[in-house]
This record gives sequence, C-alpha cells and structure tokens, in this order.
Amino acid sequence: MASSINDHADNKVSNPVASSNTSFQTLCENRYNRRGFLRAGAAVGAGLAALGLSGCADQQPSVEQAKESRWRNQNPYDSNFDFVEIEHGEDAQHHVAGDHEAQILIRWGDPLSESAPAFDPNNQTAEAQLQQFGYNNDYVGYLELPARRNQDARGLLCVNHEYPVAGMMFPNFPADGYQKITAEQVKITQAAVGNSIVEVVLKDGVWSINRKSPYNRRITALETEMEMSGPAAGHPRLRTNADGSGKNVIGTMNNCAGGMTPWGTYLTCEENFNGHFGGKLSNSEPEARNHARYNVPTDYTRWHLHDKRFDVGYEPNEPNRFGWVVEIDPKDPKSKPKKRTALGRFKHEGAETIVAPSGQVVVYMGDDQRFEYLYKFVSRDAVDLNNPKRNRDLLDHGTLYVAKFYEEGYLEWLPLVLENGPLEAEFESQAEVMIEARRAADLLGATPLDRPEDVVPNAKNGKVYALLTNNHKRKETDSASPRTENYFGHIVEIAELDNDYAATRAYWDVMVQCGNPNVPSHAARWNERTSDNGWFASPDNAAVDPSGRLWISTDQGSKAFMTGTADGLWALETEGALRGTGKMFFRVPAGAEMCGPVFSDDGENLFLAVQHPGDHGEPGQARVETAISRWPDFLETMPPRPSIVVVRKKGGGQVG
Repeated sequence: MASSINDHADNKVSNPVASSNTSFQTLCENRYNRRGFLRAGAAVGAGLAALGLSGCADQQPSVEQAKESRWRNQNPYDSNFDFVEIEHGEDAQHHVAGDHEAQILIRWGDPLSESAPAFDPNNQTAEAQLQQFGYNNDYVGYLELPARRNQDARGLLCVNHEYPVAGMMFPNFPADGYQKITAEQVKITQAAVGNSIVEVVLKDGVWSINRKSPYNRRITALETEMEMSGPAAGHPRLRTNADGSGKNVIGTMNNCAGGMTPWGTYLTCEENFNGHFGGKLSNSEPEARNHARYNVPTDYTRWHLHDKRFDVGYEPNEPNRFGWVVEIDPKDPKSKPKKRTALGRFKHEGAETIVAPSGQVVVYMGDDQRFEYLYKFVSRDAVDLNNPKRNRDLLDHGTLYVAKFYEEGYLEWLPLVLENGPLEAEFESQAEVMIEARRAADLLGATPLDRPEDVVPNAKNGKVYALLTNNHKRKETDSASPRTENYFGHIVEIAELDNDYAATRAYWDVMVQCGNPNVPSHAARWNERTSDNGWFASPDNAAVDPSGRLWISTDQGSKAFMTGTADGLWALETEGALRGTGKMFFRVPAGAEMCGPVFSDDGENLFLAVQHPGDHGEPGQARVETAISRWPDFLETMPPRPSIVVVRKKGGGQVG
C-alpha cells in the first residue's frame, strides 16, 4: 500500500489498547536483550534454519531439514540467486538487473477491448475509464491458461487498483481541487479503482494484451454489484437506505494486496476504505465507537460531496460494508464478487493462502495500520482440488485467529469466536465479532505491530514471512518490534508448530531489521555479507517464486528521503549462512512504490506493479505539472501512469 496515503489518512492511531496490550517492540527488546540479537543475521540465523524453526530450540529437526543443514554447511557461500545486482539511487527511470530485461506491459488508461476508447488525459470520462486499465495498480495475481497455437504462454492477470490521486490523474487540477472536485471527476476516480482482469499472451519472448479476450473486465467502486457472504451477511449493521437486505453492496475500493486460491479464484483486499468516507457522524450514533476504531471518516477523496452513500451522516452503516476480503472468479466474467465476512473486517493488506496437512485452507492476513494485528483464517472444511466448484463457499465457514507474541519466541493464535473469553460479554453475535474484528482482537490481548502488510507462506520450507513496514510513532519496544520510532520496518519469520499451518501455536524470530546498516541511527541488522546495495527499508509486499526463494518489494512513501534511494525489489536469502542477505534486483522511478511481485508458474516471467510514479510531497498536493517523473511515456502531454512491468531473463530461463 502507499505509505504517503497511510501517513495522511491514518496519522491518528486508532488502537486504544496499543499501550496496554504488550507491544511487539517490548517483547523483542526483552527477548533479544536476554539472548542477543541475530548478529548481522548469520550465526543465529543459520542455527535456526538448521532446526527448521524460528526462535525455538526444543523441536528436533526432520531428516530432510538435517540434510539441508549439512548441505548448507558444506556450501556456506552458495547463493540461491544468480543475477547482476543493481545500485541504490533515484531518478526518473526504472532499472532492472543487467542480465534481465523489463517490458512495460499495460498502463493506466490502456483499453481492455478493441471497442474501448484510447486514453485521453484531457478528456476523461467515467464511461471510458470503465473500459480501460485502472489507476494505481498494486497486487498482481497470475492464473495460467493453456497456451494456444503460436503462443509460448497465456494467462490472466488479476490486478488491484488501490486508490485515486486526482491531482495526478487530471491535468491542471487546481490547488483547491479536492474542495471543488466535480461530480464527473468523482465518478472517474470511482471507476479507476477496484480491479482489472486481463488476458496476456507471450509470443516470441514478448508479452501482449489480448483485447479480444472474453475474460477482460473491470470491477470498480462505481457500479460493480457484489454479494456479502458469511456470518455477517444480512446483519442489521450492514443494511442501508439503498440495501435493506444487508447482502448487496456496490463496489470495492482501496484494493491493496491479495492472493490466489488453490481453486483458481482471486482474493482482493480492501484496505484504507476510511479515506473515502466524509460527512459528520454524531457521537450519539450507535456506530460512533466502531467508526472511530477505523478512523472513519477521513475524507481523502471527497466522494461524499457527490455520492451520498459515502456520507456517514446519511449512511452510517455504509463503512461496515467495506474492509473485507473479496473473492472473484476471474474465469467467469458474469459471476458476482463476494465479500467473505468470515475473514474479518479490518484494513486488509493481503490474503495469501496455503493448504494445511489436514486439507484445510489457511489464509494469512495483516491489518495495515500502526499498532494493528496479524491474523489467519482456517477453513472448517478441506479443499477439493479436483472439483473447484465444491470450494465455492469454502471461505464462508471457519475460524479467524489473531496473533499474540511472547518474548520466549513463540506465539499463540487466539480464536475470534463469540464464546472466547470476553467476547461473549461484548458482542451479541459472531456477525458483530467479524464486523468489529479489531475491537475483538483488542479484547483478547493481541500484540500490536508496526503496520503488518503482506504475510506470505512458503510451501518449500514451511515458514511464513510477515512484513512489518514501519511505525515512527512507536515509543516502547516489545518482543516482535525491536525499535522505537521504527522508520524502516522489519521481517518476522514464523514457523507453525509441527509444520501445520492450521496449528494454534508457532515460533517466531526477526529475520532482518531493515534500514541502512552503514548508518548507526538506523539500527539495522543484516547478514554481514549483504552488499551496500542489498539492504532495503519499509518491506511491503513479498513473493515466493517456484523454487521457494523469497522476494521483497518496498514502500517507503514520504520517508524515502531518509534513505536517499527509491523503492524496488530485492531477493532475500532465508536459509543457511547467507540467511538475511539482500540483493537488489529492480528499482522503480522516482516517486513510485514497488508492488505486486508475482511469478509465472515456470518462474521465467516476473510481473511487477509500479504505483504512483512521479508522486511526491504531501498527500493531496501532488499534481501532474510538478511530477518528478513522467514515466513511462515521458511526454509533456501525458501524466505519469501506473503500469505493470514484466521481467524476463535475457536468453531465457528462470528469473533471478
């Protein structure tokens, strides 16, 4: 997600128990003061990797883990990554490892069908935008399709469009434009966010868009009908003037990260939805406490000026219909997306899935705001990989858990169920627990974290990686947050008990503490073999490639000046003597953030999302005319355009 928007929209900490629930920072400080921090990520990291867990020495390694440990000890400096590292820096261009090539595949405004109009920045309409690739592309999912004659590969890209920046979308947007935004501009921005599903084809080493594909479609905040499903569907707190059933909602927005399910559907996550709500809510309104917990209203976009459903004074329940994980079937353009309320309501960064040994599906999720929590959902039923239709409502039934970390190096997954401890006294139904998942987690004593974003399981080594982007408002440390005023973030590695993703207990360790290790004030911790270009700050999204290697993208936002380098994509070693070593692979143009890394099934294609290129300064002040990059077109007649880039290795083979 975009740190600059987070800084603007959620500068006010909304967690009332952030100081009373033991914070991750304090736990980390107590733990590492006692046994010493992972010295540059090497010695302790290698020992933990040999055990196959993080922060626990009482579990015996398996035969496979012991073999891996011996191999690593015999080959201590053999990197898993083989590419020419690029350098830190910041300029108007994008940069990729020299033995690879990057192709701009699709840009904001590009038509998705042969009948769609060409992009004209000076004559935008909502009708045109509904037929064009959306704005501010974030998460990218890839669903492989059978290649046809004369094709090398074929697939569907499932792309999130997070939020609009009117000043960067409309040339000559006035200084006070957000106060005077027009009804048509509101509709255009609503049509620009949500999702795009696009068929892409590889032929002779070049990717292209198939504009004749029946799969191509837009899903928007403007007009797409969606169904509420699961325990909260139909609850009175989801009912509005326009929808008395509480089961039908228009649109999705602030779609940040996401995930692809084992049965081929697309999970898209609603994050900073509060920024789209305006108006005034009375303190006597029944939803007042609930909305305060989510910083509603924040009113970044001024949509409420022309669309009454985003005015909380008129529709106080409308915010309760956002903040969910939405499941979309990319292969059925006529299907209605479903908001899966069993996965809880909060500011979802992502929803990455993995199958537990029992066959149950586990979904890992972070709540991206300062002092919020780490969650996972475990389905009630097992997945049927042979019959995808049987998984149609799998995510409507199961248990949502929140993490509580302990300084001894383990964590507990606490169930957010009505019968658990104080919840029954505070909530009338499981539906309300899901609607107010944050408050339920508060009551259970979950550990407040430093903006948990992507949470990615790795089926190759059994670990789970939680990316904590930053939190400069932290004043005290705890077990899982080792720094106060945490400007640069860190990555926590989790090993579920018995390698069972459905387990309710796990072990954890801080794998890297981000920032520049050459600047003492950053208090960064890396493997001592990390090069001057291998460190990074503010980890945001992650991907595990088909070989099981971990890749990290970053989002420094307004704090990029503290490192003097642009965001990008890094390879990160997770095992052996090189554990905790970063290696820089891709760098975005100035003002942009790096999102959505995803690999094709054969690992030979890497799809990346470059979001808000050229944006700089305070949120709300960015303008086309003052953009610090006009990437990717570099034309005075064209604003900078968020775009999807695909990377391939020169001469072929696996990326990296």
